[in-house]
Amino acid sequence: MNKRIIAVAVLSWAMGTGMALAHGTGEAHDESREAVSMENQGSAQTITGEVVDLACYLGHGELGPGHRDCAQKCIASGLPVGIKSKDELYLVVGTEHNPANKTLASLAAKKVTAEGTVTEKDGMHLIAVKKVTVNN
Repeated sequence: MNKRIIAVAVLSWAMGTGMALAHGTGEAHDESREAVSMENQGSAQTITGEVVDLACYLGHGELGPGHRDCAQKCIASGLPVGIKSKDELYLVVGTEHNPANKTLASLAAKKVTAEGTVTEKDGMHLIAVKKVTVNN
């Protein structure tokens, strides 16, 4: 389990760093090809669960309303964001190579329904979110 936690953290950091470097250096980047690739690999799904900051959730088991303020700060600062849905944990990214952090930071510790493309590899789940609604 510790290897999986470390893998999620490293993958999340690498994804954020890689996107920032690719976009920040003016490097040619074929976003349409990658978007199509993601669509072909995954399936359109709707998931419901709690928005969590992955650093604190994976590192310390933190989630819920008591952790909301910290999670909002962590997500807003760019740390990986996820949705904990029953027994599954999803790394959340935006569509078209945009991070989902701005969209989800204010929703930390809230139950949401997210629609998007879900992929799974090596036991890890990822959702490229197209729409998020807060559950009352």
